[in-house]
Formats: sequence, structure tokens, C-alpha cells
Amino acid sequence: MSHSSPASYLVWTLLTAVLGSFLIFHLWSFDRFKCLRWNSSAGSGAFKRIMTYSYLVTVPMIFAYAAGNTVIKYQEGFIAHPILGIIPKPYQLWHQISKDTIFPFMLLFSIGWSFEMVTHLEELCFWLFLINSGSGQQNWFKSLYFKAWVIGSIISIAYMPVVTVVTRSDPLKSEAFTFLAGSLGSLSLTLWFTPILWTFPAFLNNLRLEGVDTATIVRLTKFSELNTIRVVFRYLFTVPLLILGVDGVRPHIHINESMLWTDFLIMIAGFGCCISSGITLVIFFPRSIEGEIAARDEARERKRTRSYGHSTGAADIESVQMQVSSYGGRPISTSGGTYLLTSSPVKQTFDLQSFEGGVDDQVVGIPYRSDKNHWEHDESRDIPAALPPIQPNRKKPARDHIEMSGLERMESLTETNLSVHNLRQSNVNPMISNFKSPIDLVSGGVDSRNGSRLTFNRR
Repeated sequence: MSHSSPASYLVWTLLTAVLGSFLIFHLWSFDRFKCLRWNSSAGSGAFKRIMTYSYLVTVPMIFAYAAGNTVIKYQEGFIAHPILGIIPKPYQLWHQISKDTIFPFMLLFSIGWSFEMVTHLEELCFWLFLINSGSGQQNWFKSLYFKAWVIGSIISIAYMPVVTVVTRSDPLKSEAFTFLAGSLGSLSLTLWFTPILWTFPAFLNNLRLEGVDTATIVRLTKFSELNTIRVVFRYLFTVPLLILGVDGVRPHIHINESMLWTDFLIMIAGFGCCISSGITLVIFFPRSIEGEIAARDEARERKRTRSYGHSTGAADIESVQMQVSSYGGRPISTSGGTYLLTSSPVKQTFDLQSFEGGVDDQVVGIPYRSDKNHWEHDESRDIPAALPPIQPNRKKPARDHIEMSGLERMESLTETNLSVHNLRQSNVNPMISNFKSPIDLVSGGVDSRNGSRLTFNRR
């Protein structure tokens, strides 16, 4: 901290500001900040809230630490040392108001780092659970991996601030021990995560052999590539700070006395921290461009439908009635008239011979015939031939919660439904077919997003 130049913390400030801007843009595009609500969905339990808010508060904490040190260091400036030359002013020569900010900023940084370790530990435990669990183990919250995450999170939240508080009497040692404690914890998590990257291709190949649908394979492959990139940047974040921490606690300081190496390592750590955190955001809240385009098109269609409904006035009704009456040769009463304009070309074709005695006041635009077989003839033309009889949905015991009717079975035999059906007889955890995000989980056969029972015709 005292050895680094103001420019190094300025880089950290700019990087965290860009990360915060990306966070705002991504969450707005994801669901218009609905995921930040306390009850964002029916399955927004304590776990999802902890993971969401602990990750989100990390970014402003790191930004405040970097921005605060940037302002102080530029205010204090540099001094000319007789041996080392031009160096940043040591904290012993700072103004008292600047000295008083050292411990609060360092404590803020240690708390934010501990929250980041909570995020990384959850991902490590979750991916280990996903890879090693079979069809019999479906509940993440009852697994040993979840219990390990709870214990590890408590330890990380406790020991990081404690280290900073205990060593606060010497700001240089406090910074060195904070860097050392945090980098050792984050580096150990990163090292444990590395074997997952090696085993994940074999895991995906096993899913293909078990008949998992292509969409799930593509989604997991995307997460695997993002995790690989993120692990690389996490090494860039932890290793430089570990070097500075180890050098700071040793009796003879070498690296921290060089402004070049200090600035270089701090800047590399800033890039690694912000880029890995940005990838974590993409993994936690994965956007579906296809779904977003469909939602926009649907909203646009609803708006157009509403505007069309408001613009249809009495003049439009009179115009349609005049067009219809010109075929029948007589005026049509407008009292209580209701228009049923269907998309069927059969029902929109007017038979001039069918208008006997005018048009019914209650139905305008639908042809009428005196013979009773006319309606049956039209309806039979609208129904496809050889449809199987529609059977009602019936509850079934055990894992088959709903037996689909004959019509649903015919229309729902997609690749996804067949693959999920095949998972019944495989060793693959059924949770995989519904996996969307490490914090949006399916537990005990209940979809955490809407609390409904899992069926085999979900998209």
C-alpha cells in the first residue's frame, strides 16, 4: 500500500468501475434487476439470497478500497529519497486524516475478499457435487459438499477481518498479512478447482453416452469454457498478491522496495480480480439471447394488439358491416353486434347462397346455412384427420408425477423430452437436465424458480 504508486490504485479504480458498469448492464439485460429483489421468485431461499448479495457487495467494497487509496496517494504525492530516489511518500509522513483511513480501507478490502472466497468456495463445492453425484443424490442442500461450503464460508468470513484487526498496529504488516491470508485462501480454492477442468470433458462425454439432450451439453460446455478462462485470471489475481504478501512479512523486503515490481504485480492482480468477477457474474446470471428476443417480440406484439384494439372504433365497425351487407343485399343491425374474425380461411369465406333471411345480429362475419351439416362440415375441415383420442392427465405414483395424455405424447416427443425420459434409467443426476446456474438450483424434484413439480415436457 505505502510502497505502490498512485497510478497502480488508479488502474484498480478504473477496472472496478468498468466491472460495476458491466454488472449494472448485465443485470438490467438479464431481468431488469428483478433478481435483486428479496423475493425474486418462489424459490428465493436463504441460499440464493446469500450468494446473490455476498457477490454483489464485493464489487463496491473493492471499488471503495481502490478509489480511497487513489485519492489519498495523489494527495500525499511523492518524496525524494536519498537512496531510493523518487518514491511515494511513506505513510509515516502522511497527514493524520490520511493515516486514519488506512485501517478502515484495509478492513473493507478484507471483508470484500472474504465474500469473494465464499463465492469461489460455493462454485467449487457445487461443481464437485454435480460431477460426483449420481441419480440417487439429487439434493444439493443435503450433500456433504453443501455442508463443506457452509463451514468454509464461516471460516473465511471470520479469519480475514480478524487478521486485519489483529495486525492493525503496523499498517505495513497489516497489509502484508492481509494479502498473504487472502491469497493463500483464494489460491487454495483455485488449485482445488483446477482438477475439475481436467475431468469435465470426460463428464460431458459420459452425459452424451447417457442420452442427455444437446441443449444441456451445449450449456455445460459453455460453463466449462468460462470456468477455464476464469481460473486463469484467478491465478493472475492471487499469485501477485501472494508474492507481495510473502515479501512483506519477511525481515528483508526486496520486491516491495521496488516501485516497478510493486505496481506491476498490483495491476496484474487488479486485472485478474475484475475479469474473473465479471465471468462469475455471467455464470451466476446467464443470459438467454433467444429468450430475450422472444420476450421483446411478445411485448411488441401485445403493444400492437392493444393499440389496434383502441383504434378500432365505430367507423371501422360500420365499414365492416357495409362490406358484409353488400353481399346479402340488406342492411345489418348494429345493435349488440359481435365480430368473430378467425384466422381460418374456411370460416372467412362467405357463401353467397348461405345468406337466407339476413345475418344474425349476434354473429357477423361467420357464414350461416340452413342445413345442419354445414357447421359439421366446416368444423371437420378444421380438425386434422386421424388424431388420437385425448386422454385426461392422471397422477401416477413415485417419480412419474404426471402421465401425459395421448395428444401431449404425440406433440412433446422432442429431443429434450426423450433425453430427460432416458435419465430415469441412467446414473445421471436429474438435476443436470434443469441446471441453469450454480445459485438457481433444483432440489428434491421441485423447481426452485416456480416451486412446481418437475415434468418431462419442460423446455
